[in-house]
Amino acid sequence: MRSHYCGELNASNISQEITLCGWVHRRRDHGGVIFLDVRDREGITQVVFDPDRAESFALADSVRNEFVVKLKGVVRARPEGTTNPNMRTGEIEVLGTELEILNVAKTPPFQLDEHQSVGEDVRLKNRFIDLRRPEIQQKMRFRSKVTSVLRRYLDGNGFLDIETPILTRATPEGARDYLVPSRTQQGSFFALPQSPQLFKQLLMVSGFDRYYQIAKCFRDEDLRADRQPEFTQVDIETSFMSEKDIMAMTETMIVSLFKELMNVDLGVFPRMPYSKAMETYGSDKPDLRIPLTIVTVSDLMADVDFKVFSGPATDPKGRVAALKVPGGNALTRKQIDDYTKFVGIYGAKGLAYIKVNDKSNLEEGLQSPIVKFLPVDVRAALLDRLGVSRW
Repeated sequence: MRSHYCGELNASNISQEITLCGWVHRRRDHGGVIFLDVRDREGITQVVFDPDRAESFALADSVRNEFVVKLKGVVRARPEGTTNPNMRTGEIEVLGTELEILNVAKTPPFQLDEHQSVGEDVRLKNRFIDLRRPEIQQKMRFRSKVTSVLRRYLDGNGFLDIETPILTRATPEGARDYLVPSRTQQGSFFALPQSPQLFKQLLMVSGFDRYYQIAKCFRDEDLRADRQPEFTQVDIETSFMSEKDIMAMTETMIVSLFKELMNVDLGVFPRMPYSKAMETYGSDKPDLRIPLTIVTVSDLMADVDFKVFSGPATDPKGRVAALKVPGGNALTRKQIDDYTKFVGIYGAKGLAYIKVNDKSNLEEGLQSPIVKFLPVDVRAALLDRLGVSRW
């Protein structure tokens, strides 16, 4: 029915007669000339109807938002001064010659343009309308491109895309299973897979040494920031590959994905031992965009008279560590007390602070209830260790 998608038209199509099908995104009547912004999955095109064609003009006058239409017309350049650089089709418009209303529509419960803010409850109750929004459609197209790039990369590296069963028996995973009652075996249940773990291990021992799947997984657990009952994962299993080879392969896959779809060069992935990550960041998954690092200062505190520091500093299982916070001297006492309670959640015995107000004065320029317990040479060494310039 259509010759082009709306979002595909550009200056190269000028003077061509085309056929479009889609939804009326917006209708505007400008002094006898009617503009219809027609939308499909690829974008929006402005279509102009003038009174010279009475039948199509009358139909255009009767359409409203979200009517489904088919139209014919000729692509032309927009008049000087009316181009829209924010639209992919902003250089052209279509002069409508024929119009057919395929389906009428009631007034939608909310506008579909990007400037409209609608509550999630309204959007989900009208999900078929919400899915028409350009923002959502762009995300769906992007997701499709992501899976396409991943499949192409894994296929090119000798992996087989193998679909594993959805109805299976319960497996000892980390969450509860979703159960499906069996119609033919009364009192018995199938379980939805939490992951394809057992199936891909069967594939490995069967000789399918490189497997992947864009897999649906189901876990009956409470919602958290990184958990939901149903999710999709790129599931990979391989045999006869070293840990180094697997890491190199997956890193290259991710780098290729970001480069192709977002033109972002991730470069070389940094690597660090688990021990260094925990010692420096206190986490095995540190966010390296945050420039704060934990610095061990146990050796500096081993001989001070302040037992709160010297005790852990001399304990083989203890540690005294410091964190340099740029601009930290602006923190209030209440904020510091809140941070003290927070670090206690992770096992820290306490949190002391030193505000550096004057880097050049180690006597009067440091503000802290504990600084009096630290000799001047320890204070100087502490600032040097943390990279706090004193001049």
